[in-house]
Amino acid sequence: MSQKGEMGRPYARLFRPGHWLVFKRSVIHFAREDDESMKPPSNVKTPAQYIASLPADRAKTIETVRALVNKHIPRGYDECLVWGTIGWTIPLSRYPDTYNKQPICYVALSSQKNYCSLYLMGAFWSASQLDQLKAAFKGAGQKLDMGKCCVHFESPDDLPLEAIGKLISAISSEEWIEMYEQSRLMTKAGQAQMAKQGVPSASKVAAKRVDTKRRR
Repeated sequence: MSQKGEMGRPYARLFRPGHWLVFKRSVIHFAREDDESMKPPSNVKTPAQYIASLPADRAKTIETVRALVNKHIPRGYDECLVWGTIGWTIPLSRYPDTYNKQPICYVALSSQKNYCSLYLMGAFWSASQLDQLKAAFKGAGQKLDMGKCCVHFESPDDLPLEAIGKLISAISSEEWIEMYEQSRLMTKAGQAQMAKQGVPSASKVAAKRVDTKRRR
């Protein structure tokens, strides 16, 4: 698997200890934000059923943005109902070893009480993607209404759709899994696991590289 991430940079340069918290908190906020007011009926099990359960005007909005995501989402992500809304995830059948036993979510889309939410996990994990997202809104003369890990909107016209499509297509499912794994290795539990396996920690590897350069 490639060891390079966005813009050809090695993943090691992209990761900082706080990145795992971003991953974890994104999932928590995604699960909790307005969840009590907008949970779908218990018989809603698929994205199509989710959309059918919405008022006509809201259903049209969600369907339009859903079509955008499906157009640009890389292969390997599975569209499903996750946390009571539409999500594009790494299915557990492919990657079951997640910290909360839920599929790793990459993009999600939900209808809230007063607005819709598009969860772009890549943009809220990556400073580069977040900068691109902000620039896209500014360039289109549109207001960026951000939640804890999402973009709020009332109509597809509120979004720079082309730019968002490019951001969604930027991270393959293989890269997303690797980014998830690398972020977990930055935790104490991850460092302990590597120590048991005899793998040096990221900090020790970095220190060794500095020492080698000094000797040269």
